[in-house]
Amino acid sequence: MTTTPPAERDWSRDFDHTDPAYAERAPEIWDELRSVCPVAHSNRFGGTWLPTRHEDVAAIAYDTEHFSSCGVIVAPMEPPLDLAPAGYAPPITSDPPFHDHARRLLLPAFAPKPIAALEPTTTELCRRLLDEIEADATDTIDAVERYTRHIPVQVIAAMLGVPASDGDRFRVFIHRILERPGQAGPVEPEDTLGHYVGAMIAEHREHPRDDLIGFLIDAEIDGEPLSDDHIGGTVALLLLAGIDTTWSAIGSALWHLATHPDDRRRLVAEPELLPTAIEEFLRSYAPVTMARVVASPVEVGGAAMERGDWVLVPFPAANRDPEQFERADEVLIDRLHNRHAAFGLGIHRCLGSNLARLELTVAVREWLARFPEFEVADPEGVRWSTGQVRGPRSLPLKLG
Repeated sequence: MTTTPPAERDWSRDFDHTDPAYAERAPEIWDELRSVCPVAHSNRFGGTWLPTRHEDVAAIAYDTEHFSSCGVIVAPMEPPLDLAPAGYAPPITSDPPFHDHARRLLLPAFAPKPIAALEPTTTELCRRLLDEIEADATDTIDAVERYTRHIPVQVIAAMLGVPASDGDRFRVFIHRILERPGQAGPVEPEDTLGHYVGAMIAEHREHPRDDLIGFLIDAEIDGEPLSDDHIGGTVALLLLAGIDTTWSAIGSALWHLATHPDDRRRLVAEPELLPTAIEEFLRSYAPVTMARVVASPVEVGGAAMERGDWVLVPFPAANRDPEQFERADEVLIDRLHNRHAAFGLGIHRCLGSNLARLELTVAVREWLARFPEFEVADPEGVRWSTGQVRGPRSLPLKLG
């Protein structure tokens, strides 16, 4: 990939969300674009739009007539409009009316009560990881390697009924599909996410048990069992979305606290602020940019979009729009009015929001209880993920 130096790039006409320069400066780029052109366009990936105002992001997210969810990851391929309305990973890639049926199936598993029941095991997991960090008797660690990336892997693997020991494989899938879409080069069939998920489903059919994969195998829509494609797509969705987004959110929260000692010390002194702080971290560092495919010609923010165009839907940019949030560029851990879009807007609002909040809350709470003083050991060593999920992939911290 040829990378244009940041100082020379006109992001309004040539943005690339998979470019490390974009990942590092994304919030600044969104601010620049909002003042220059609210809807940017790039010829990359066959033509892609990027709105940056809250009103335009919301307009797209709520408009299921002109925008299809059949493709939620921008990649150098023809948008899969022929897969509508189910899409390849129901319900996130599904359009109405199929979307409602596919989403309703999963609601009970992610309702507040069953998710709340996961708090003790999540707390135990975080404390075990922190014990291992303390046992090393070193004052500098990579918080991603040692902490943030392990928490969602363990939790979602247990829910699905797949081995948590496959965490490294999951991270490879995430890198290929979400961080560098279409740029991984040839991959052996047995090394693909589809092959892995298919093997897990086959194993569950042979040895049935009470977990999410088992539930999907037994589930029905209108009296008919789910197709293998539906089951596989949903399992792949839960595996990827259940890991990368939360891993990124936890890392961003720790990065903020490491670089803003006043906020960190206040949160340690006033733990009752944790709920509002978590919501503010979600607003300020929302990890997820979704995508849509234009299903029929439409104009948004003065941009004329044509059928088949890719459209990025950057909820993080919407969360930093000063027209929507007072002091939008500041992180206010005591912000009381915070109707952020970190979990999306419209019918595809994140199904796993309760789970993400739980994991983020427990991870930050337990970290601060163990390490109330810490800072970034090497600012140059902080690396942000590319693609549509943004969060630290390397976070060297010096523990106080």
